Amino acid sequence: MSGTSSIRLPGPDGELITHVLGRRGSSFDQIDRLGGVPPASRSVYAAGHVVLDPLAEPVGLLPSSVDWDATLRFRHHLWSIGLGVAEAMDTAQRGMGLGWDGARELIRRSCAEARAVGGRVVCGAQTDQLPSGVQGLTLDRIIEAYQEQVAWVEQCGGTPVVMASRHLAAHARGADDYERVYDAVLAVASGPVFLHWLGESFDPDLAGYWGDRDLDAAQETFLRIVQRHRATVVGVKISLLDAEREVAVRRLLPPEVRMHTGDDFNYVDLIRGDDQGHSDALLGVFDALAVPARVALARLDDGDAEGFVDILEPTVPLARHLFAAPTSAYKTGVVFLAWLNGHQDHFRMLAGAETMRSVPHLARVFALADHAGALADPDLAQSRLRHFLAMAGVET
Repeated sequence: MSGTSSIRLPGPDGELITHVLGRRGSSFDQIDRLGGVPPASRSVYAAGHVVLDPLAEPVGLLPSSVDWDATLRFRHHLWSIGLGVAEAMDTAQRGMGLGWDGARELIRRSCAEARAVGGRVVCGAQTDQLPSGVQGLTLDRIIEAYQEQVAWVEQCGGTPVVMASRHLAAHARGADDYERVYDAVLAVASGPVFLHWLGESFDPDLAGYWGDRDLDAAQETFLRIVQRHRATVVGVKISLLDAEREVAVRRLLPPEVRMHTGDDFNYVDLIRGDDQGHSDALLGVFDALAVPARVALARLDDGDAEGFVDILEPTVPLARHLFAAPTSAYKTGVVFLAWLNGHQDHFRMLAGAETMRSVPHLARVFALADHAGALADPDLAQSRLRHFLAMAGVET
């Protein structure tokens, strides 16, 4: 039936537009041949979303309980096709529905599951156990919070990703404060860590991170910290949606430190690379594109850069739509696509975040995923979309 059926989708102005359903993406027919082996030519992690337990009573007015079984099943899906998991990061609604208590439990469970199957996992460490606001907050308290979370990740068997801290962004008075905090945190890490530079397009509270709104100055501070701790920092993740900036930083990193792109707009060119190097990947969009991404990476392993581009380039319009402003709402589209693809039984999110995107926006997610070959079962996706649209009062 796929390829001949059609559905009417609401556009931004409410007008219904006929969409003819395509066929199942060819990557889904090829993935089993790879045997779940990680890609050889790139280090790749997909930042995983969390699944809400819709039957649990909300705390206050907002749903806040994680369905651990469904959440971990999705991690097993990522490991089974050879991708690593980036846990308890922005894609998991960290700071937007998932607080430190939930993240702490998620890290513990995910690391245990990774050990059981030999999966790779890195985990976000930040300062979100601290209260909001900066009154009475000191740099020493921020350092202690970071150190607590890094120690927990290491205790659980994961590799810490030292994430940007809203508390530090609000409290620091310049680059020296950032260097003091990161020096203290990295000095006590017992193993390798990643550093994460998250731009204000993802979180406006992080404007001026590293002590300066001028990105050239911020870059210098970031690189000084990496250089001093090059024995500990094995990777960096930059999420600025600025490909030129990422390439510039990549070329200035110590050779033993690997750049993992967090650019959900320009990932194809950055991962493919050029004659001076390439980026590895730690991407939220690979939650939504896990299977096409893994099949494309197999082409790179075979030395077929054009084949890699041929598979992933059609996914870029979908990625740019998912991460359209306000970029922080991208999790809604990622979870919607996970539901369409059968990875969970409902479209509900922590803190009610399913309402952060409009019905036409999500209908467009379906259409672009179909064009990109990112629907595992187009008929199932269409059936679920019809139900979603009917609940919104849209006659398809």
